[in-house]
Amino acid sequence: MELLNIECLGKSLRLEGSLAGWQQLYWDEQLVSQKQQSTADGLRVHIFHLNRQGQEKPLEIRLETDVRWQPFLLDYRLLVDEEVVVSGQRNTQDIERQTPPRQEASSSKPKPLGILALGLKLFKSAKVIKIALAGASVAAYSWLFSFQFAIALILCLVIHEYGHIRAMKRFGLQTKGIYLIPFMGGLAVSDDKINTRWQNVVISIMGPTYGMLLSIIALVAYEITGLELLAGLAVFNALLNIFNLLPILPLDGGHILKSIGYSQNHLTGLVVCIAGAALGVYISYALGLTLLGILLAVGSLEILLEWKYRHQSHLLPMDRYGQFVSAVWYLLTVCVLAGIIWFLASNSDNPIMQIPLHILRG
Repeated sequence: MELLNIECLGKSLRLEGSLAGWQQLYWDEQLVSQKQQSTADGLRVHIFHLNRQGQEKPLEIRLETDVRWQPFLLDYRLLVDEEVVVSGQRNTQDIERQTPPRQEASSSKPKPLGILALGLKLFKSAKVIKIALAGASVAAYSWLFSFQFAIALILCLVIHEYGHIRAMKRFGLQTKGIYLIPFMGGLAVSDDKINTRWQNVVISIMGPTYGMLLSIIALVAYEITGLELLAGLAVFNALLNIFNLLPILPLDGGHILKSIGYSQNHLTGLVVCIAGAALGVYISYALGLTLLGILLAVGSLEILLEWKYRHQSHLLPMDRYGQFVSAVWYLLTVCVLAGIIWFLASNSDNPIMQIPLHILRG
């Protein structure tokens, strides 16, 4: 991950490192120094030399860094020929605010003409794709259930994905919006990459949190009006979001538990992910959920890639406090959603309200 990016002699000086104990220093995208130690914390001194026109003696560039990973704190000092040029300190908030460089589109690319150009523009238009997917989702769920249920389900999905979008914007990430995918749910898409495990937790859990708030609002409205439609919205939305919190990749719950596990160490992260996958296999077999089996295949690939590139991860791990807050937030959300399902099942004679509770018990 990128630990530091400062200016040195008019060009970028970038330091990358990981919990595996290695650091690599790049000047103008050229590798100039690398260090490997058995511990990730501690002092590193990078030294390299630059030849300058008109000078016989090359310049000595010296970057001193002292890093602590949990909680993250980096002290640095840059010296040119033993003269301090810049010094400072970076913390977790500085890492969160990092944005990857954007590649500018080439202006020399030929422009297509006529009807073909219009077709390509429409195909590439995010708005057209969103509208087409939304229409396909409404049609698919109307065919499978009913039009009224399809509209309610779309509302639940949009609120859930909007929670992800709000979290992304909270961290300053550029977003492309919400895409509804028939029979698969929804997807909140961002243009930028996250930099920390904490960002991954917050973005993942804000979807179920917004879903939980929708169920609470629908439950309160049901208690006031007595409309069973609102009760159905509350209970099935709660079931949708509690399912999404299963500790299975690539569901939100899997990302939350993965971030907590890998913030402790790589082995714990791997064990948590494998345990979640095993739970997913059992649930998929017991309930006959073919779709969950497809998700498990995707999640298993994610587990393999996470483990393979564990030493090159660009994500800053959470400290103990962040891990504790994440776990409590996760458990409270699950408990509130399960409580809504139990309350409505216990206080309604409508057998439809009993279905989510029977699913949880099963």
